[in-house]
Amino acid sequence: MESKMCILLCLIMFIFHLEISMSECKAIVCVLGGRVVSEAKEEAATPLTKPSPPEGNTTFIDGTTWCVALTSVPAVQLQTALNWACGPGSTDCSSLQPGGPCFEPNTLLSHASYAFNNYYQQNGNSDIACNFGGTAIITRKNPSYASCAYLSSE
Repeated sequence: MESKMCILLCLIMFIFHLEISMSECKAIVCVLGGRVVSEAKEEAATPLTKPSPPEGNTTFIDGTTWCVALTSVPAVQLQTALNWACGPGSTDCSSLQPGGPCFEPNTLLSHASYAFNNYYQQNGNSDIACNFGGTAIITRKNPSYASCAYLSSE
């Protein structure tokens, strides 16, 4: 029972993008009640009844493309995705700092679009690299402006 709770907790963390990968889930070891339970063996023996929803696929897009934030996404979701991109996603967000070439306009939508695109370009231009929990979309229209040059796929 305790090991099943560990698996469930791990899967919840994976589904909600709480800084854990499925491979980390497979290797996780939980310490419960003074016992160490290896999750890799337990997970292999326990079939998943409801797989986690896919975030996209690895279809590569031909031509020059960029990844930008969707305008219809609630600010809370956009902020969460931006925080991930500039944090655990290891995206270079230095241009978004005050005085940086992409700081203005100082809006969540603008900053998220720049960060999402950097991540997308650095991670192979696949549609899965432009998902961010459903907060972004691939475009063929160059979002660069004034002194803020967005990286491109070509």
